[in-house]
Amino acid sequence: MILYTGGTYDLFHYGHVNFLQHCAKISDEVVVSLNTDEFVSEFKRPPIMSYSERERSLLGCQYVDRVIPNVGGSDSKPAILSVNPDIIAIGDDWARKNYMDQMQFTQEWLTENEILLVYLPYTKEISTTEILKRIEKRLAK
Repeated sequence: MILYTGGTYDLFHYGHVNFLQHCAKISDEVVVSLNTDEFVSEFKRPPIMSYSERERSLLGCQYVDRVIPNVGGSDSKPAILSVNPDIIAIGDDWARKNYMDQMQFTQEWLTENEILLVYLPYTKEISTTEILKRIEKRLAK
């Protein structure tokens, strides 16, 4: 079974590792669709690490089998279809948000493509945003 997940994975940390470990437990192959620097800059903030650095960090993780670029930007369907996954995994922090709207697909589209969307545990104690706040606090001293 192939599992697809997407993200930015900036400042790779143990929350990322925990999520990817959960992905690996439910699939034979974990494919990460990595957001491009341009996409991240447009929708979040400029990434701290370049695409290449983030890709190398992911490929160094034992739970990741393959990394592909998120070629569709906010429309994730092209990247998803290039992988032809059985499962799309996202963090359960998205459970109360409309992930499908953000990724520009519908339940009908998932059903037509025989893809199951699953929510996996999100590590609440750590995030890239939290790390950046820690850095800002230390620099302010």
